[in-house]
Amino acid sequence: VQSNGGTSIGSLTAAPSNGLFVSGNVQVGTEPVPTGYKMSIDGKLVCEEVKVQLSADWADYVFDENYKLLPLEEVEAFIEANNHLPNIPSADQLEQTGLDLSAMNILMMQKIEELTLYVIELDKQNKLLQQQLQTLNK
Repeated sequence: VQSNGGTSIGSLTAAPSNGLFVSGNVQVGTEPVPTGYKMSIDGKLVCEEVKVQLSADWADYVFDENYKLLPLEEVEAFIEANNHLPNIPSADQLEQTGLDLSAMNILMMQKIEELTLYVIELDKQNKLLQQQLQTLNK
């Protein structure tokens, strides 16, 4: 414990300025820390904010002119056959592998951006149909 209130556990490379510094893995509860991770918590975690540092590209590629937006008929057929959206892991997959917040946020943004493109296209079709209807009514 440092005079400034900082506390360190494990080999100390630098004096912590405040709070808790841990060198090595942290295990809270009975679950061991899996290989490749620094911390495991066997139980629930409450916090006000979580920041995930992205290691992959954000989903703006959806707006690229070369992006292939599936026709809605294909999306519907995929959902009927698989009970989940294309490119989104199934509940069974998530049960086996867990949920990667960073990857899932990218996938959700991809789907939001795809939905936006579908809505824009439907709006264009709707406006065209309204014009045709006005022409027929005249």
